[in-house]
Amino acid sequence: MDTTASTPRNDPYASLRYKEFNYYLVIRFALVFALAMQFAIIEWKVYALSHDPLSLGFIGLSEVIPAVTLAPFAGHLVDKREKRGLLLKCVIAYLFISTGLFLLTWDRAVAGMSTHWILISIYFLVFTGGVVRAFVSPSNFSLLSLLVPRALYANASTWSSSAWQIGGVLGPALGGLCIYWFGVHWSMLLVVAVFLAPLYSLILIKPKPIYYQERGETFFQGLTSGMRFVWRTKVVLGAMALDMFAVLFGGAVAMLPAFATDVLHVGSLGYGLLRSAPAVGALITMFIIAHRPLVNKPGIKLLAAVFGFGLTIIIFGLSTSFWLSMAALLVSGALDGISVIIRQTILQLKTPDDMRGRVAAVSSMFVGSSNELGAFESGFMARKLGLVTSVVFGGCVTLAVVVTTYVISPAMRKLDLKP
Repeated sequence: MDTTASTPRNDPYASLRYKEFNYYLVIRFALVFALAMQFAIIEWKVYALSHDPLSLGFIGLSEVIPAVTLAPFAGHLVDKREKRGLLLKCVIAYLFISTGLFLLTWDRAVAGMSTHWILISIYFLVFTGGVVRAFVSPSNFSLLSLLVPRALYANASTWSSSAWQIGGVLGPALGGLCIYWFGVHWSMLLVVAVFLAPLYSLILIKPKPIYYQERGETFFQGLTSGMRFVWRTKVVLGAMALDMFAVLFGGAVAMLPAFATDVLHVGSLGYGLLRSAPAVGALITMFIIAHRPLVNKPGIKLLAAVFGFGLTIIIFGLSTSFWLSMAALLVSGALDGISVIIRQTILQLKTPDDMRGRVAAVSSMFVGSSNELGAFESGFMARKLGLVTSVVFGGCVTLAVVVTTYVISPAMRKLDLKP
């Protein structure tokens, strides 16, 4: 990578002029597309087997336990190892996991198995995927910074988030459509095939240098150094905490199979459309911000976006109209897209090169895992309070978190994202 290459000022396509970064975008898209489609299919299958919203929560819990537990170790290992090679191993592992889920959705393969053991087997493979994800997040984050110059981190983060959102749009939408057209089993076969795309793209990227520096730390100190860095860097801590609580209590998407089936009565096709709506909204935001970067008062904009996200979750929870629910989820995704871009830019600009894996691991514990914990929280609260009440309650908690953050975090209010 030629880090001295000149790029036009305010060029929205600057990072796309680096060949290996384009391969990275394919990896980013294909991984998210395959995983989002896989989760949409598995969520539908699990709810069809159990008819219990808490069973949907257990999917998230199964993944979050290993992802959080192993995150400090994974981040430490990623910093000490070559990132492209680690990510390649993770993709191969995902191929095996998706093949296992493909077999579990095949009636001939599970003939003689009880519903209980089918569910247990699905949860086990999801758990294994959580182990892999603990290494994927820091590897992905660290690799991006090795593909473009530092001056383009904000631009690259926008395009990376766009690729992630495109995958998030098409994955669940195609998952719902494929369930409708072909059934769960053959839909899972497509997921297996998609995982071949990031495998090929990774082969086209050259191995990258390792910036890890020995600091005379003990093994435990090495594991926890990322946490200490985040704790000392208040703007990073604030951004992670804000997003974590918003996603944790605003996890309406996890309950979509139940809403589609029992509240809106729209079936698998409507489920696929609802599942993709937040990502469509986020994708629109990504392309707008690529041309109009969030330069002025990004901290205030982040707080406003998360506050609006909470409001849309409340509207979704109260809605009995399919189109109003679609609109609420679309807007929630657009607002969440702002949060994603600002948070990723903060992490890229504030994190030292030799600590990127560990800081990204902490981020995955705060933010990435909050999706799965939010799914479990939503499922648990849906059983205790009812489906609609649990979602509305979560949206209200999100609003309270934003107001609290505004009051106690002057660093967030004064946030500056200049490189």
